[in-house]
Amino acid sequence: MNPLRSLSLLASALTLAGCTSLGIEQAIQEVNTALPTFTSGQLSLQQGDDQRRAAQSLVAGLLAQTLGQAQAVQVALANSPAVQALLAQGAANLAQADQSGRIANPLFSFERVRSGDELELGRLLSFGLLELLTLPQRQSIARGQAQQARVQLGTDVVEKVSQVRQAWVRAVAAQQTLHYARQVNQAAQAGAELARRMQQVGNFTRLQRAREHVFYADSAAQLVSAQHAATAAREELARQLGLDDTQLAQLKLPQRLPDVPTQPRTAPEVSAAAGAQRLDVQLARAQLDVAGRSQGLNLINSLVDVEVGGRHDTVFDNQSGTRTNRNGYEIGIRLPIFDLGGAQRVAMNARSLAAAHRYEGVVRGATSQLRESYSAYRSAHDLARHYLDEIVPLRKTMAQENLLRYNGMLIGVFELLADTRDQIASVMAAIGAQQQFWLADAALTASVVGRPMAAGLAPVSTGASSAIQGPAH
Repeated sequence: MNPLRSLSLLASALTLAGCTSLGIEQAIQEVNTALPTFTSGQLSLQQGDDQRRAAQSLVAGLLAQTLGQAQAVQVALANSPAVQALLAQGAANLAQADQSGRIANPLFSFERVRSGDELELGRLLSFGLLELLTLPQRQSIARGQAQQARVQLGTDVVEKVSQVRQAWVRAVAAQQTLHYARQVNQAAQAGAELARRMQQVGNFTRLQRAREHVFYADSAAQLVSAQHAATAAREELARQLGLDDTQLAQLKLPQRLPDVPTQPRTAPEVSAAAGAQRLDVQLARAQLDVAGRSQGLNLINSLVDVEVGGRHDTVFDNQSGTRTNRNGYEIGIRLPIFDLGGAQRVAMNARSLAAAHRYEGVVRGATSQLRESYSAYRSAHDLARHYLDEIVPLRKTMAQENLLRYNGMLIGVFELLADTRDQIASVMAAIGAQQQFWLADAALTASVVGRPMAAGLAPVSTGASSAIQGPAH
């Protein structure tokens, strides 16, 4: 058989055997199946106009209603360019992994040499011999890289959805806080105006009026801050959802955060849900497997490189009118003289060692990180329930009693206004505690599947201290 044909058939057979299907659609389906609480089976890469129109129709329908947290996630999955970008990047990573398991294209060389009446045509088709011999190992590495890309895609989706959930919580809480900040400002404005009039008729001293006016000034500053915080939180949510100006104008959020559940998730329940298939552990394991499989291949490549080719030459002798064909083969070997590959092997060993230590670190830290997330979740739950079950009801009772005392002319209007301000401040602190709970809940949900997120508790600002001390009159 002709050497060129033999090598061509061999390369074609090996290449076809090495081709694997590592499509992004399959990876997205795996993410939808493995992470239903994050995607609800709605994650998809929009690659055509029909898919984009369907997504825009879905988003328009969701924005026409009050947008809850679950609906916000649906909008982000269908509308956010950032989500589509990470899916496209996942497709690129999978394609790159697939490419790494294939044979490089053969090299065809053609030469034409004339010497007197003699013409020689040379043809050479060459392949990397080591690529052919190491094809099974490179296919195994490619499969490991594809698995790594799929796990990374799932990790990115979990992170994105968690960011959307937390942005929604901040936006609703900021809107709710702004509502009560306006009430505090209105109460303070009424007190300042009444103090001004009472000073004019001689019933208030300058100090008493100054006390009321400074509280009004502080409340005005707090209102400005609350307005900006609400705008910033709304804009952050708009960016997470990928909304344009028209869509942002249609965005309607709930008036208040969801109720904090009476009973929190238990530690055994969270641990059972986490299991052993955490994404961070899977990713570290995939990286370790790829590093281990690559080590032997890189060791061979650092020592030698071999190419083999089949020749087919034709010599034309114009003087005698003859034509002669010559077949043969060539072998090219790169000699390790100047570079013995020592630096490559050191780097290869170091990468493998680093992957092993990263995997060990992730495994050791997984349960610790989960315990920390659960502690933040449980603390936030207990604090929020404390405000809702203890502080706010007590404030409401105090407000009702003070109203009765005011109607009985036992206290004045300023004491009643001060009590109203303290009650509103307690409600605002309760809103802050609710926000911390739902942020911690989103972080814990991500941590259960193996995407650690910040779950630290921020201090809850409260006006409770002034309420305990009573009015400063």
